[in-house]
Amino acid sequence: MLGRPHETIASRLDKLYEFERAPVTPDQLKRGGYFAALFAGEHVAGTEFVIGAMFAAWGATAKDLILGLLLGNALAVLSWAFLCAPIGIRTRLTLYWYLRRIAGPGLTVIYNIINAMMYCILAGSMIAVCASAVSLGFNIKHPQLSDVLPNSVGWVVVLGVGLAVVVLAILGFKKMSQFSAVCSPWMFLIFFAGALATLPKLGEIHSLSDFWILADTRIWKGVAPAGQERLGFWHIMFFAWFCNLAMHVGLSDMALFRYARRWTYGFYSAFGMYLGHYLAWVCAGIMGAWVVGNVEPGTMASKAAGLAGLIAVILAGWTTANPTLYRAGLALQIATPNWPRWAVTLVAGIITTFVACFPVVFMQLLNFVAIYGLVLMPIGAIVFTEHWLFPKLGLRRYWAEKRGSLFNLPALITWVVVLILAFPIEKFTGGSVNSPMSQWNIHLFFRWLPGWFISAILYLLLCYVWPGARGPSEVQPAAAEAAAPPPKTAQGPTPKLGPVAWAAGAVALGALAATFLLPLTVFLVGGSDPAVYEANMEWYKQWLLVATIVYFVAGTTWYAQREKVRSAQGTAG
Repeated sequence: MLGRPHETIASRLDKLYEFERAPVTPDQLKRGGYFAALFAGEHVAGTEFVIGAMFAAWGATAKDLILGLLLGNALAVLSWAFLCAPIGIRTRLTLYWYLRRIAGPGLTVIYNIINAMMYCILAGSMIAVCASAVSLGFNIKHPQLSDVLPNSVGWVVVLGVGLAVVVLAILGFKKMSQFSAVCSPWMFLIFFAGALATLPKLGEIHSLSDFWILADTRIWKGVAPAGQERLGFWHIMFFAWFCNLAMHVGLSDMALFRYARRWTYGFYSAFGMYLGHYLAWVCAGIMGAWVVGNVEPGTMASKAAGLAGLIAVILAGWTTANPTLYRAGLALQIATPNWPRWAVTLVAGIITTFVACFPVVFMQLLNFVAIYGLVLMPIGAIVFTEHWLFPKLGLRRYWAEKRGSLFNLPALITWVVVLILAFPIEKFTGGSVNSPMSQWNIHLFFRWLPGWFISAILYLLLCYVWPGARGPSEVQPAAAEAAAPPPKTAQGPTPKLGPVAWAAGAVALGALAATFLLPLTVFLVGGSDPAVYEANMEWYKQWLLVATIVYFVAGTTWYAQREKVRSAQGTAG
């Protein structure tokens, strides 16, 4: 042991991994509907208000937006389906544990700490979005696109919201996840309602061509602020593709797809991309245009949907910030193995809340999302390369693990080199220091694609000349694409939903229908008479709040009853 100290360090680092060492067993696999609901809930979030409005504020045209989002979201779905899901179902492991086999425990620790910090920043933007709604009733100066630091003592509201989010994340993650499933269909309809009800204020619409003219002249006008590069088709397409780069190309969602019965479940990501990252962004752009380009979420939602809109901002930020903060806490556990989970989550929450106090967190969200994916992307390329290409090219998979290496140095070198080439250091130095890709005039939104290929090729070349990496891989059977586990034999009467549950479900559906019909009424009456339009808007906002309250009472009742029955039947998954 003294002669091989790296094994001692590696064995100690192994103790940091408390969860997810073993592949998922067939009896834990989930049905397809689980993935559809999960993607839909995860990608209709409070930050969609910011992103959708920023497209309009940063000079997108209607044609560029519609076509760019159509293609970019399709590429994101294909990335989940063909890159992430197949590795997930073959290994049945999280990226974090599988990465240890490839990169060594030392590099995996570094990766997870960086990942946790990125999660904290992302959760901080969602807390800031929540705070924008909570603080709307106070006299607070809201940040502008150019703001970086807190511009008012009123931002102390963020501290209160952050505290609430942290406490809830510590006390009830499972229940909050279930509540998120109840929120998802309603949140999407609130986006739709706000956009539909505000369209008459922007102009009269009697046909699809009227809407297109309005979209091109009043909403997505193709004019960017002074000093800001206009977003065109390629910017929008690439942003939609890499918005969740860390999840699909970066392979973080292996943690999700290890529960999938087959790789084709990756296509369920379309529910999140087209309901959230397409329609929600379009709706947010319409609402942002109505409030004269103000991308502050609370103002947008309040004007477009009243108190129900403010509730939507709070819940959308909350339901996404909590699991994000929870994941950040799990990632930080690798550096704090003896801490209880609540303490780690508390530390992550303190970091997150501090970050949320800076307006730049969500006012520069487009740039942060690009940087987040860019930093984590090389690791995804490395894992993809070793998993799929090594056996075909005569290289040994998991050679670092077999050698007992603390660090896979080719992987570390690859990561560092690609970050030097692509990381936008110029955004933090005022242009005094520029990355090579900046000097080559490659826009931030485009850098990840050449970076991915550079990562894969460089890692292959380094491993080809590295001691221990040459030689055939051991034949290891892939995890089967499991069929559904056999149903359990019922013991006694099979539990069924009772009349209370069915009644609650019917009332919830009726409330969702009202959430759609109320703004439709405002839209059909139109805005030719300003007095009539304003009266209709007040009427619609009041009843939208009533429909919201009814939906959450009935929907929560129905969902809770359904989960009880599924749990009793042994089919909760």
